[in-house]
Amino acid sequence: MPPIRMAQYSTKHGHAAGKLISMCENPEVEMVGVFEPDAARLEVLEKVAGPFAGVHWFESAEAMLDDASIVAVASEGRNDESLAQTEQIIRAGKHVWYDKPSGDDLTHWQRVADLAEENDLFIQMGYMFRYHNGFGRIADWVKSGLLGRVFSVRAHMSTWLTIEQREIISRHQGGIFYDLAGHMLDQIVWLLGRPAKVTPFFRQDGVPVPNFADNTLVVFEFEQAMATIDIAALETRPMARRFEVYGTDGSAIIMEPFEPAESIRLCLAEARGGYQAGSQIVQIEPQSRQRLYDLELGSFLAVLRGQKEPDRSLDHDRQVQESLLRATQDR
Repeated sequence: MPPIRMAQYSTKHGHAAGKLISMCENPEVEMVGVFEPDAARLEVLEKVAGPFAGVHWFESAEAMLDDASIVAVASEGRNDESLAQTEQIIRAGKHVWYDKPSGDDLTHWQRVADLAEENDLFIQMGYMFRYHNGFGRIADWVKSGLLGRVFSVRAHMSTWLTIEQREIISRHQGGIFYDLAGHMLDQIVWLLGRPAKVTPFFRQDGVPVPNFADNTLVVFEFEQAMATIDIAALETRPMARRFEVYGTDGSAIIMEPFEPAESIRLCLAEARGGYQAGSQIVQIEPQSRQRLYDLELGSFLAVLRGQKEPDRSLDHDRQVQESLLRATQDR
């Protein structure tokens, strides 16, 4: 099959460089070029070494979106810009590899999602942990019933940010939680469905940046389970990112760190599913962040070619975004 022609809209998302590398290195993609709407940023990128060196720069969004040969576009704008840019891509009749999260306006996001469905266009959200060996193994254990009924999930995904980074994210209600929690919600909603109740706790305990929550915890309640996500912008590197799942059969899963992950602690009350009773360490193959981007792209391309169904439905992505905004906007 001929390669799929792709382009990239903007460069300001934190994953933008990695996504570009994946497209440029994948033999099934013909990477056509990038449009960066910020002239000052474009001037900088044109002069520095790195993944953007040597790419073709479109002079306008129209020059990219009006090219009928371009099948799909990676939406890599800053989080307060990307939803409007994604809508432009969809209205141009192109599939979207859309980096998270999908904006601050739930009604706008639902309109874009509906528009994609009406026009048989595919949106794949950039939640790369869908392709993570550890999270995949945990989801398989949960959905197979190995753990019994899951009653508790605990996720910790903190980071450390500069003042400049905090100021950029302060555009969004919820601060660091808005920026990162979608990754964990993507996993939790996949395991437990839509939360019935959401209770946020947002604090500022670090450098005083106006309107920026830097120490956050949200409790998500389900019919017979609770999940907590705690995220801070204050954690010393390397971060101890951690994911835990507990089930009624006396089972526990702990994965720490999960980026990169090399093992999962599994504890079972009884031997089952090929695992022994009691505590054991299950080894998994570690993956780089770039490898996860590559796997994301591979799945996206396979869906476009009709070789597989999407790994997550658009309804799932709607629920993830709704859950995020219920936490950050007191919905």
